[in-house]
Amino acid sequence: MAKPNKKGPTKTVDIFCSGCKAPLFKYRKGGKGALVKCFKERISQDFTSQACICPNCSRPFAREAIIRGAPAYKIIGGKVTFK
Repeated sequence: MAKPNKKGPTKTVDIFCSGCKAPLFKYRKGGKGALVKCFKERISQDFTSQACICPNCSRPFAREAIIRGAPAYKIIGGKVTFK
């Protein structure tokens, strides 16, 4: 299977916890669709101290997974918002 493009898109989005609105990531997202997964190599800034756990309210927002041979976070539906 093809791996995701390492350089990736240049446009970044800010990802927030939907419960407490704490910032989680700055992510280089491609396309217009919903946020389903975040490839770790495309995260430009990480505000979390523990993987997949919100630093403010301690709720899990994702699960670690291997997608197309690359490590990623699989987002749990409704747990995050992005701008």
